[in-house]
Amino acid sequence: MEQRGAGAMNDDETWVPAGVDTEHPSAARMYDYFLGGGHNFAADRQLADKVLEVIPAKDIARINRSFLRRAVRYLVNEAGILQFLDLGSGVPTVGNVHEVAQHENPDCTVVYVDNDPVAVAHGELMLQHNGNATTILADLRQPTTVLGHDETLRLIDFREPTAVLMCAALHFLGDEEGPADIVAAYRDALCPDSALVISHATDDDYPDDLARAVELYKDTKSPVTARTREQIVEFFAGFDLVSPGVVLLPLWRPDFREIADPRRSLCYGGVGIKTI
Repeated sequence: MEQRGAGAMNDDETWVPAGVDTEHPSAARMYDYFLGGGHNFAADRQLADKVLEVIPAKDIARINRSFLRRAVRYLVNEAGILQFLDLGSGVPTVGNVHEVAQHENPDCTVVYVDNDPVAVAHGELMLQHNGNATTILADLRQPTTVLGHDETLRLIDFREPTAVLMCAALHFLGDEEGPADIVAAYRDALCPDSALVISHATDDDYPDDLARAVELYKDTKSPVTARTREQIVEFFAGFDLVSPGVVLLPLWRPDFREIADPRRSLCYGGVGIKTI
């Protein structure tokens, strides 16, 4: 399998895992396109361009990735967490969790989880020489499967503090799927001093714009459910929020490189630490 450079338009399907539907858009591959990646197809780009007409999705993806990096650095350097379970990780691109975490501490272990075969295939290629990181094909909606997977248990000891990352993931779960119960299932598997990281789409500031984007995502297998800040805070039940709490992404512990307009993020984010 040939690895493509960032930004390359990849319509050569010879590397695609068997059975992958390239005719219908994938939210994971659209996100890859928003980030400038090359593991997306014409159907993904066509719908992504329509989304870009109503919301600044490339900015949102970049801001979300920046938040993820800051959160991971915080967890390694200040919370002392060395194990990461990245749910709904998407197609790997620059600034992945393992790159950030292992730059801070080479002993960090990372398990990526996604239900998109393209994301997992590319992850396997990227991680083939990294013994401390792996990717598995699974659905975050099935916590028992994810938590009990052989590769998860190979790299994560749940008796030690672990960070569960749900960045730009929970808004792909409808209310009828019980997202709070799913989050709670992962929480209950964690020992004290573990962490939960969430970023989540909101229509608090631009309800009309986001409503149009939500309508477009109905053409994918991953429709979007935007939620209010209060609803997103509820996902952190059982965790103590790290200051500054649940805020628009650019406002979460910004560094000197974070100059984005907070309202353009259309996402809230936060980090919580499990105390009991």
